[in-house]
Amino acid sequence: MNIPILYEDGEALVIDKPAGLPVDRPRKGGPCLDDHLERLKLGFQRPPVAVHRLDTDTSGCLLLARNPKALARFNKAFEERLVGKTYLAILAGHPPGTEGTIELALAKISSADKGWRMIPAKKGKPAVSHWELVAELGPHSLIRFRPETGRTHQLRVHALKGLGAPLLGDPVYGAGPAPGAKRTMLHAESLTVTRPGKTPIEARAPLPADFRAFGASDG
Repeated sequence: MNIPILYEDGEALVIDKPAGLPVDRPRKGGPCLDDHLERLKLGFQRPPVAVHRLDTDTSGCLLLARNPKALARFNKAFEERLVGKTYLAILAGHPPGTEGTIELALAKISSADKGWRMIPAKKGKPAVSHWELVAELGPHSLIRFRPETGRTHQLRVHALKGLGAPLLGDPVYGAGPAPGAKRTMLHAESLTVTRPGKTPIEARAPLPADFRAFGASDG
């Protein structure tokens, strides 16, 4: 599996994570990002470590730290909201307008028959997502999200409950695989990390082929 490198310096790598590759080893076993970390050492003594997580289906920008001090700094940057991220998503429908902000706190629930999922809950953890309509793609829409927070499944739930339609292909919050959408159509488009006294980390992942097949384009 080819894993493109979008950004590299002495502290960080930003990779373009392929859709379908889990960051962590699945409970049932199988391939994951760990299998590729040795190859991503690129001459360093230690393999890099993922600073944050992307869902298995999600493609795009993933930040890796190349040493423990960098990992601690990047974790602090996430806590202090010094990390900017944008995501592109194909919505299975059309949003109510062209832009806006979704503020829906989220909590985790689980049941024996459906497993676990996230739901809006007043006593949940605060979750804020800004969004804009990029293009209408026939019955679907291309949306750009800029999340302020990084809750589990945040954009997937905010799409369904905040915009009134799930992400195309989402098996948990939507109808699951659809023609041309064999995965949840979510792509981590860009990532920026502010570093005091240093040049910011800036990376952008190209639009995947399955997004282009629906008529989405860069820009």
